[in-house]
Amino acid sequence: MTTLDLGTFSGKANTRSRGRPWDRARTLRPGIVVAWVVLALIVLAALWPGLFATDPPNTIDPVHGLEGPGADHLFGTDQLGRDVFSRVVHGARPSLLIGLGSTLVAVVAGALLGVLAASGGRVLDEAIMRVTDILLAFPGLLLALIVVSVLGPGTGNATLAIGIAATPGFVRLSRGQALVVRDSDYVRAAVTFGRRRAGIHLGHILPNALPPLLVFATVNIGTAIIAGSSLSFLGLGPQAPTAEWGAMLAQSRDLLEIAWAPAVFPGLAVTVTVIAVNVVGRNLQRRFEGRRVDAGQ
Repeated sequence: MTTLDLGTFSGKANTRSRGRPWDRARTLRPGIVVAWVVLALIVLAALWPGLFATDPPNTIDPVHGLEGPGADHLFGTDQLGRDVFSRVVHGARPSLLIGLGSTLVAVVAGALLGVLAASGGRVLDEAIMRVTDILLAFPGLLLALIVVSVLGPGTGNATLAIGIAATPGFVRLSRGQALVVRDSDYVRAAVTFGRRRAGIHLGHILPNALPPLLVFATVNIGTAIIAGSSLSFLGLGPQAPTAEWGAMLAQSRDLLEIAWAPAVFPGLAVTVTVIAVNVVGRNLQRRFEGRRVDAGQ
């Protein structure tokens, strides 16, 4: 009678099913699901803050200033009597705008400069990479401070400053990916068939160098949110009376002995958002690297 090796059969089955999307979904950890849910709620609060907070964020009521959390004010009130919960909810929009906007600036500039360095010749490559190395020698926040000091305070300038500070890392990653793609068979075939250099760069090298940058960008968003809150804490981000988490921390830092809520809840909002973004970003990064390994096999 023929016997069936169940161990060998199950091992092959597991190997085959490892790359299936539905099998990966079953192994999704609860922490990742929670991070996705939290991130979705934060994005929803940024787009439609009225769904969560009915009180206007800038309504002043000095009579009820520095009240603790309660039924009327879920997170209490600040020194001017403004509802802290409402300001935290409305503060999600400028904080996410700075994080997403600065990351977009870094991705676009980094992708273009990296591809240009990889395909523009030795002199241009050396020039771009030496400037990139110089910028990488500065801490990101210090470089952003220098840029925003020149441009002036404000949401737009802070976004641009953080984006410029993050660009060197994307340039190096983009250049490395572009060098790999440049030596691939389909790019060599395009050169053989007489395709123009601009068409090769835009049609082959740049699109295939973008996916790793987009995965890296999800991780960078959390860093950009922290940098934006830091600039706002120093008075270089969104200006009063705009509700922004870093600015709220700055306004309430001297009141911790009297009222803890106006400082603690904006700080928790920054912490929870950054953790959620990093968990989601790391998960996407692992999935992307796993797909690359599966494709290589």
